[in-house]
Amino acid sequence: MDQDLVERAQRGDRDAFAVLATASIDRLYRVAYRILRDIEAARDATQQALLEAWRDLPTLRDPGRFEAWTYRLVVHACFREARRDQRRLAAVRLLPVEVSSIPDTALSVADRDELERGFRRLPAEQRAVVVLHHYLDLPLTEVAGILDIPAGTARSRLHTATRRLRAAIEADAAPVSQGRAI
Repeated sequence: MDQDLVERAQRGDRDAFAVLATASIDRLYRVAYRILRDIEAARDATQQALLEAWRDLPTLRDPGRFEAWTYRLVVHACFREARRDQRRLAAVRLLPVEVSSIPDTALSVADRDELERGFRRLPAEQRAVVVLHHYLDLPLTEVAGILDIPAGTARSRLHTATRRLRAAIEADAAPVSQGRAI
């Protein structure tokens, strides 16, 4: 980011902020979508993060950290969206899928679907660490800084997320036993 633009925006220059927002909106949306896995919720989180950026920009101490700061804003907006959406979730019962012995040319689609279902089961805090570390390729120390958590907590969340994701995929792949009700 151009530090001069950030400094001008901090002084209230709306045009400078418009340039910053335009340059940032796609990357912020991509992060929000990867965390929330919902188009509308990601749009809302991105919009909220940009509104907070405009409102709180004068408090940003280091204009050179604008990009990391906006990541923090969008991640926290995602957390709020996830909490709001969590209250609206309905219970969904997954039905077992019959496994065919015939090779499936769409296996990669099924693999991506399994991964997506498992990822959606992770809490937003764990999804955020996975997205920031694996998608943005940020070191865990920087992920911790963006999330305002200790580095050890970031490592722990990444480890837990990986373990839970693996367990969710294995649970989906396990055959469902048919028990009789008494």
